[in-house]
Amino acid sequence: MPYVQSGAATVHFVTSDIAGPTLLLIHGFLMDESMFEPMREPLAAAGINLVTIDARCHGRTQSPDGEQFTYWDMAADALAVMDELGIRKAVIGGMSQGGFTALRLALLAPERVRGLALIDTEAGDCSPGELAFYHTFFERWCSAEPMAPLVAELAPQLIGGSDPRLWRAWTSRWYSSDRQSILPAARCLMERRSVLHRLSEITAPTLVIRGSHDGTSTAQKSDALAAGLANADGVVTIPGAGHGAAWTHPEVVAPLLIRLVRRSTARHENNLTHALAHPWLQGRSTPGIHAAR
Repeated sequence: MPYVQSGAATVHFVTSDIAGPTLLLIHGFLMDESMFEPMREPLAAAGINLVTIDARCHGRTQSPDGEQFTYWDMAADALAVMDELGIRKAVIGGMSQGGFTALRLALLAPERVRGLALIDTEAGDCSPGELAFYHTFFERWCSAEPMAPLVAELAPQLIGGSDPRLWRAWTSRWYSSDRQSILPAARCLMERRSVLHRLSEITAPTLVIRGSHDGTSTAQKSDALAAGLANADGVVTIPGAGHGAAWTHPEVVAPLLIRLVRRSTARHENNLTHALAHPWLQGRSTPGIHAAR
């Protein structure tokens, strides 16, 4: 299985390993890279190389027990995967916490980002009400409390959709997981800082998607995200989907991602053609972007 070292983490990733433009996707909380597997075949048929990553404390990625990290560290993990695969530029995307990471990667290394796919995610920090909910929930999750009530509460919120059979792939893993191991990721989630004030720095073509029933990444949060991005065309809302639209509605999300990759690739090729036709512009410097943690 492919792994790459990034800081203290050994990051697991999967690649379609095809010659087309790359789409790199990062999953949501308590899921893993396989949440994008239903889209791998249609993306490959469109000539797109899908690369998926297991986030820290998830899937097969390994990091020291209890080590704290931020979404900036996870952005560096994604860059390490790109370096390992020899990918200079890619369309970067993610669902929920994967979107938090994708936004920070676009700020940390804008020259590596052709486009941005933000699925059921946001740019702000936790509100006091959200923090109170998370503290209570994770205390329960990491205790000896029976899992069944927690799972019954979490699955509709975290995954959504109208077919409970789609939840079972994940709930079965939650039952067998080490409940304490998620704590560093929970701290990362709760302690993240807003990047709303920096969205104007991101100029890559951007797709913002949310499920119509997503109670976490609300319409208001999604609107604020799209409004702050210079190259986003509003919010695409998927009827009937919840927070896990990429998992429950891959037949809707995949064509949207294909369109974004083609748009981003065409934009890149047009910019390259322009630069080759006007070589005197290449010597002009552009201001760097400082990625404060």
